[in-house]
Amino acid sequence: MTQQHDPAIVTAALAGVEAALARATALAPEAQQALRRMGETLIAIEFTSPAVEVFVHIHNDGHVSLASYNEAKPAVRVRGTLESFLGLATADDPAATLINSDIEVIGNTAPLLELQSIVTKMDVDWEAPLVTALGDVAGHQLAESLRGLFSWGEQAMSRLRRQLSEFILEEGRLSPPAAELEWFYGEVQSLSLRVDRLESRARRLLARIEALSS
Repeated sequence: MTQQHDPAIVTAALAGVEAALARATALAPEAQQALRRMGETLIAIEFTSPAVEVFVHIHNDGHVSLASYNEAKPAVRVRGTLESFLGLATADDPAATLINSDIEVIGNTAPLLELQSIVTKMDVDWEAPLVTALGDVAGHQLAESLRGLFSWGEQAMSRLRRQLSEFILEEGRLSPPAAELEWFYGEVQSLSLRVDRLESRARRLLARIEALSS
């Protein structure tokens, strides 16, 4: 049975996260530039239990807005239970946790990883705006989860990128990558050339046999 949620609490939480990001980016010119380079990008985060959707919209001016509804198609959608996301936030090895969890990543993962990398490098005060929006207990708990999600070091991020790429290409792919296709086409072409040469040699050999027999 799908758990229910209070829309007012979700709205307050999103407003708190958006305010925290706005304050941090205002003090981080490099982060602003990096967000601008991402252009108009939409990322969807779907919690299956409780059923909540969050749309993270990176605007051309570097502003990041959050909403529970958006009609546009996201560049990437991340789907899973709240429990799985909390496990990912507190994991020592986020790459292994992500691969072995029920979290689905659908679409282009590059914007998701880029946003994570940008926010990780900023000094974001999650606590104050979330406590204001949600109260001491809920605000602190959400702030702790966000700190966990955005505190992965470069080594963890590198491992996440590598393992996620390997997972998508080797286990979750619907079609082989371009490099593998190029190799396959090259092998087919090489085989075709070898067959042509073999046929040519066979014709010459038959011609010689016929000449000796006559």
